[in-house]
Amino acid sequence: MKKLISIILIAIISASITACLSGCGNSTEGEVNVYNWGEYIANGEDGIMDVIDEFEKQTNIKVNYTTYETNEELYNMLKNSNVSYDVIIPSEYMISKLINENMLLELDYDNIPNYKYIMERFKKLDCDPESRYTVCYSWGVTAMVYDKTKVKSKPTSWDALWNKDLSGQILMFNNSRDAMAISMQLCNINPSNCTKDDIDKAAAKLSEQKPLLKKYVMDQVFTEMENSQAAIAPYYAGDIVTMMENNKNLDFAMPEDGANLFYDAMCIPKCSKNKENAEKFINFMQDPKIAAENFKYLYYATPNSETYDKYLDEDIKNNELIFPSDEYLDKCYVFTNVPDDVYSYMQEQFVKIQAD
Repeated sequence: MKKLISIILIAIISASITACLSGCGNSTEGEVNVYNWGEYIANGEDGIMDVIDEFEKQTNIKVNYTTYETNEELYNMLKNSNVSYDVIIPSEYMISKLINENMLLELDYDNIPNYKYIMERFKKLDCDPESRYTVCYSWGVTAMVYDKTKVKSKPTSWDALWNKDLSGQILMFNNSRDAMAISMQLCNINPSNCTKDDIDKAAAKLSEQKPLLKKYVMDQVFTEMENSQAAIAPYYAGDIVTMMENNKNLDFAMPEDGANLFYDAMCIPKCSKNKENAEKFINFMQDPKIAAENFKYLYYATPNSETYDKYLDEDIKNNELIFPSDEYLDKCYVFTNVPDDVYSYMQEQFVKIQAD
């Protein structure tokens, strides 16, 4: 669900990952090992601060920075390897799984004074109701991006992704969790914590959509929509903003009944060997000025109230796609950690739909 990862960047990461991880097992007081999504931190592009470089300058702590592409990749690395990470940034349902499996360390919030800036809505997260393990990093909602030259009226429901008049021009999430959730909403099912029966109903709805699709996409959505090669697609709010900047014919639409509210949070895994430095890094990332720089790069909503109040332009704060109202967020659902057999069944059914 994160920003587009270029082939060049992947090559660089692949070449450097071994070197970075080899140092993780021999940690010193002068380093912190950060494991994050690709393209998910301000890196100095377009005149925006390189926040890792700034952290190293301010603290003299070396950051060993590597990336993953899915929550499941993160989980498998923590579960099945002996590398050591100090800061990870998983999504809500994966945080639940990591807590349930006793894979996270409790944070010492005295070492994270900037936690005071986190908005109240994002302090006691559904996955961490006692605020013991998490500091929210960013959040957003799913929505639709559409081409105004192809879609004549602004959609108000996910039903638009089943519009036969747009046959051959519709894109759909190429991941089971997001695609099934949209289908469940249309079937009047709460996607937060689904059952196998819920999945069967959602799968039937997705099967009806399949003949209307141009393709299933993730990062390919950027090329398709920015180049006006498709009419409509569901995606993540921050990325939709980026697409709209690159194609003035694009607009966004938010389902009136709500959508997925997602968030990622900074955590410290039990394999950490640099907990104090990890907490320094987490605190640094929620310094209001740093959080503002990070927001400028990500365009995912910041949970930092001071950043929001003092460092963002009014047009950004008033953008309902980036910062939906509390009333809208109250209608949204948050993914939870479903049992492994249910998640596996969801994946199996989604693959079956794609193959048919």
